[in-house]
Amino acid sequence: MSTNSKVLALKYRPKLFSDLIGQEVVSDTIYNSIKYDKIPNAFLFTGIRGVGKTTIARLIAKALNCKNGIDNIGNQNSCENCHCEAIAKSNHIDVLEMDAASKTGVDDVRDLIEFSRYGPTSSKYKIFIIDEVHMLSKQAFNALLKTLEEPPEYLKFIFATTELKKIPVTILSRCQRFDLSRVRSEELLMYIKKICNLENGNISDEALKLIVKISEGSVRDSLSLLDRALLSNDKEKRLELSDVQKIFGYFDKSHLIKIFEYILKGDQNKTLEAYKNIYNQGVEPKIFLNDFLEILYYFKNINSLNESTKNFDLNNDEFEAIKEIAMNLNSETLILFWQFTINTLGELDIVADQNISIEMFLIRLLHIKSIKMKDSKDHSDIHIKLDEKKLETKIQKKQDPINQIKSIVQEKSLGDIETNKIKTKNISIKSLSDLIDLCNVKKEVKLKYELENNVNLLSFEHGRIEISINEKLEKDFIKILSAKLLEWTKERWMITLSKKTGEKSKKESDEDAKNKLFENAKKTETYKKILQTFSDAELIDIEIKKDE
Repeated sequence: MSTNSKVLALKYRPKLFSDLIGQEVVSDTIYNSIKYDKIPNAFLFTGIRGVGKTTIARLIAKALNCKNGIDNIGNQNSCENCHCEAIAKSNHIDVLEMDAASKTGVDDVRDLIEFSRYGPTSSKYKIFIIDEVHMLSKQAFNALLKTLEEPPEYLKFIFATTELKKIPVTILSRCQRFDLSRVRSEELLMYIKKICNLENGNISDEALKLIVKISEGSVRDSLSLLDRALLSNDKEKRLELSDVQKIFGYFDKSHLIKIFEYILKGDQNKTLEAYKNIYNQGVEPKIFLNDFLEILYYFKNINSLNESTKNFDLNNDEFEAIKEIAMNLNSETLILFWQFTINTLGELDIVADQNISIEMFLIRLLHIKSIKMKDSKDHSDIHIKLDEKKLETKIQKKQDPINQIKSIVQEKSLGDIETNKIKTKNISIKSLSDLIDLCNVKKEVKLKYELENNVNLLSFEHGRIEISINEKLEKDFIKILSAKLLEWTKERWMITLSKKTGEKSKKESDEDAKNKLFENAKKTETYKKILQTFSDAELIDIEIKKDE
């Protein structure tokens, strides 16, 4: 295969340490260890795909076996019968590359160890490069331990992995570990721009920035994407951002910002219409949701972002638009949106039509709880109530320019709360029922639960309550109840526990009354006639009509 026919990721694969980008610290450390003969028994490289793990492994193999030393690896002018070219092509007899994904068993490792007993045939070192080493079985790792710790002088191991946590600690402790980082966006942009010029490509900087963004710091991914973009375009025509967006199924973030604005304004028709326009461009639902998460991140952190941290994803107009909207957003809303988006990503795998799932996701966001937004254009108050079974949204127009946020639940209870403030000044509690009702008004849910479920009353009078000992009661129940009674009545109450058996709890009494009601109902002629007609009928509930 000629050099020109190779894909870019192979054609421009680094041949020297100086060709590496984004891994200067790792490169310098390895260079010095080889130059000063401080070579470890085993190297371990970890990082995401396409950042140079296997490439560096081959460079190390070259550097260890090149006859002219590390400073001259791959120099065809000074090397005759050099090992460098054979290693680069993966066909050197003393440099064995193994894919652990296809050879995971202990027998494969035993064959490797058996092969390692024989010295190198033509080079100084015998080197084993094992890619995706985390795929080896537990028994295979155990078989490696002894050889890895005390190998022959001529033997070196080089491991590469994308999932470091799956490698046993006993293996990690025997290797010199190098963490390869994602390549920075600016550095990757300069690199692919250089490759683009070498290939006589005609692509705009904005289009190249999108390629960098999609590659997520992977050099190989960026070159593969560039290769695809160049093949999709006539060289006489300049490839613009819009063209690349169509090629890779991405869309302009300004559309997503518009959708966000429509959601906050509660405009369902415009929200769904804007999404359908994006979907019709060929954008996958999963890509849409991931970009939506990214926009949420920008809304939350817009004040701490700058050109170098936003990964070329936003232009200046989009950046300013997000900044303006973010001024009137609160963290609670963004966190709720984030959680709903994450949940919808999980739903996509179980829904046949993912497009429908996205539309329902957007509708849910329109009705989500506690949207707190100041709308300076129409001065709206957005009132939202979230129930487990249904969502209800209400928008009220106001003349007041200051937008006051409150939920429907708060709005409905506002009058009661104001009334209770007056009543609290002279509260009279004459029974346990009165006390439970007051807890309900005061929103003391935990205290109300204890009074209804775990309190067996002996006596109740003004300033004094006597109850039976119940192990189910919270330890601090009496302390909390006393404090609340003092706060509500402005008087001290004495609450005592007794070993005597008290009345049944309110819950138990209610259940007894309901059971008795059911028993009486089943004795009626009406119920008996129903059973004669419908033999499998079952009494579920009873509703007592009250005279109005």
